[in-house]
Amino acid sequence: MGSREVLGQAARLASSGLLLQVLFRLITFVLNAFILRFLSKEIVGIVNVRLTLLYSTTIFLAREAFRRACLSGGTQQDWSQTFNLLWLTVPLGVFWSLLLGWVWLQLLEVPDPNVVPHYGTGVVVFGLSAVVELLGEPFWVLAQAQMFVKLKVIAESLSVILKSVLIAFFVLWLPHWGLYIFSLAQLLYTAVLVLCYVIYFTKLLGSSESTKQQTLPVSRITDLLPNITRSRAFVNWKEAKLTWSFFKQSFLKQILTEGERYVMTFLNVLNFGDQGVYDIVNNLGSLVARLIFQPIEESFYIFFAKVLERGKDATLQKQEDVAMAAAVLESLLRLALLTGLTITIFGFAYSQLALDIYGGAMLSSGSGPVLLRSYCLYVLLLAINGVTECFTFAAMSKEEVDRYNFTMLALSSSFLALSYVLTRWCGSVGFILANCFNMGIRITQSLCFIHRYYKRSPHRPLAGLYLSPVLLGAFALSGGITGVSEVFLCCEQGWPARLAHVTVGTFCLGMTLGTAFLTETKLIRFVRTQLGVSRLADKTS
Repeated sequence: MGSREVLGQAARLASSGLLLQVLFRLITFVLNAFILRFLSKEIVGIVNVRLTLLYSTTIFLAREAFRRACLSGGTQQDWSQTFNLLWLTVPLGVFWSLLLGWVWLQLLEVPDPNVVPHYGTGVVVFGLSAVVELLGEPFWVLAQAQMFVKLKVIAESLSVILKSVLIAFFVLWLPHWGLYIFSLAQLLYTAVLVLCYVIYFTKLLGSSESTKQQTLPVSRITDLLPNITRSRAFVNWKEAKLTWSFFKQSFLKQILTEGERYVMTFLNVLNFGDQGVYDIVNNLGSLVARLIFQPIEESFYIFFAKVLERGKDATLQKQEDVAMAAAVLESLLRLALLTGLTITIFGFAYSQLALDIYGGAMLSSGSGPVLLRSYCLYVLLLAINGVTECFTFAAMSKEEVDRYNFTMLALSSSFLALSYVLTRWCGSVGFILANCFNMGIRITQSLCFIHRYYKRSPHRPLAGLYLSPVLLGAFALSGGITGVSEVFLCCEQGWPARLAHVTVGTFCLGMTLGTAFLTETKLIRFVRTQLGVSRLADKTS
C-alpha cells in the first residue's frame, strides 16, 4: 500500500471517528433528555460518574498500552505473537475488574438503596462488561491495522443505538428497576460490539473469493486465538517491553483525563445528585465545543503542519508559506473569539431556559443554570485554546514539544488539587473554574510561543484577538438586553413570556451577527474562500 493510500485511509478513519463521537454525544443528549423525566438525578450521577468511571478505568488500564504497542509494529510484525500479547488483556481486565470492583463496593460510599437500588449489581455487571469487551481486542486491533473503516462505524453505531433503545424502553416501562436497566444495557452494548467484529472476520475469512482476505495476516478465524508453539516465544518481547512503557504513561494519562470524576468519586466533594447534574451540564457544554471547534482544530493542525517546517524559525522558511500561515491563524483566532463570545453572551441569558426545556425543574431550579453559565465562559477559552495549540504543536520542535508535555503534566496535576479546593469552596462550579484556570495558562503559553515565532517577521497573527469597538459594543448591548429579558420574561412566567424571551434573543443575535458581517470583512472573505475550496474538493473527489 502506497503512502498516499495510507494517508487517505487514515484521514477517512479519523473523520469517521469524529462522526462517531458526534453521533454518540447526540444520542446521549437525546437519551438524557428522555430519562431525566423518569429517573432521579442520583441514579444519573451513579451511572454517568461512578459506574462509568469503573468501566472506563478497567478498560483503559487493561488495553490502552497493548493497543498502542501492537499498532506500532512494522511490516515484519509476527501477528501470531501479537495476538498472543493482545489476549493477555483479558486476564488483566479480570484483575482490574475484581480489584476496582472491590474498591467500588467496600471503600467508596455506597448510595442509599431506597434512592439508588441495586448498586452492587451495577458494579458487578459494569465490571463484567469491561471484560466482555476485551474479548474482542485482537479483532479490533486487526481491523484498525487493516483500516476497516466501515466495520468500526457500523459496529460502534449499532451497539450504541441498541443500548439507547433498551434504556429508553426499560425506563419507560420498568423505571423501578433502577441500575438493573443500565447494567443490562451496558452488557448488551459490549456483547454486540464484540459480536460485530467476530461475525465480520468469520465471514471474511470463510470466503475464499474475498480480495481482502489475501491482504490479511491470517487465513482462518482460529489464527486470532492464542497459539502456543515451542519453536518461538509466546509473545514478542520487544512489543511486551513497549507495552510496559506505554502502560506507565497510560496510567498517569487516565488519572489526568478522568480527574474530575476521580475527585468526585474518591473525595466525596459532591453528593450523587450534584454529580448527576454536573455530568449532564458537562455533556451539554462539551457537545457544543466538539461539534464546532474540534473539526476546525483537527483540520487546520494538518494545514499548519504541512505549510510550516517544524522547529525552524519563521525568517528561515519560505516567506509565502509563513505569510499564508499567519493570515489563516489570524482569521481562525478571530473566528474562534467571535464564536466563543456569542456562546458566552447568549448562553448566560438562556442557560436556565435551555436546562428547563432539556431536563425540567430538576436541572433549572438548582445549581444547573450557574454551572451552564460558567461552562459558557469555559467554551470561549476552549475555542481560543484549540486554535492556538493546533498552530503551536504544528510549529514546535520535538524538544519544545517534550518540554511542553512536562508543563502540561504539572498543570494537570495542579488541576486535581485546585479542583478539590474550589469544589470545597463553591461546589460543582469549582470544577469548571479549575478548568478555566488550567485553560488560561495553556492559552498564555501558546500565545507567548506564537509571539516569539513571528517576532522577527512583519506578520502579526495575534491581531485576530482584537475586535472592533463597534462589534464589542454590539456584544455588550446584546448581553445587557438579554439579561434584562431573562429577569422579566424567564423562566417562571409561562410559555408566552418564554417565547418573548426567545424572540428578544433572536433579535439581538441577528443584530450582533449583522454587525460582525459589516465590520469583519476580512474574516468573511476567509470563510467564503474556505467554503469555495471545500465545494471544489467535493466536486473533484
